[in-house]
Amino acid sequence: MPKMKTNRAAAKRFRKTAKGKIRCDKPYHGHILTKKSRKRKRRLRKNAILHSSGQKQVRKLLPYL
Repeated sequence: MPKMKTNRAAAKRFRKTAKGKIRCDKPYHGHILTKKSRKRKRRLRKNAILHSSGQKQVRKLLPYL
């Protein structure tokens, strides 16, 4: 059976934690930062754990994660 292809766009956005959860960056930290508060921008810097409803989709895109 041939190897499965990894979705390269997803590989750049998601990583696996040591416990097997999927880690992702928080949205809304790309542009138009002048109107966002300093506190909000600081919180957006940190990574988030992907919600369980999206983990099944990401695992299909990244079969070797």
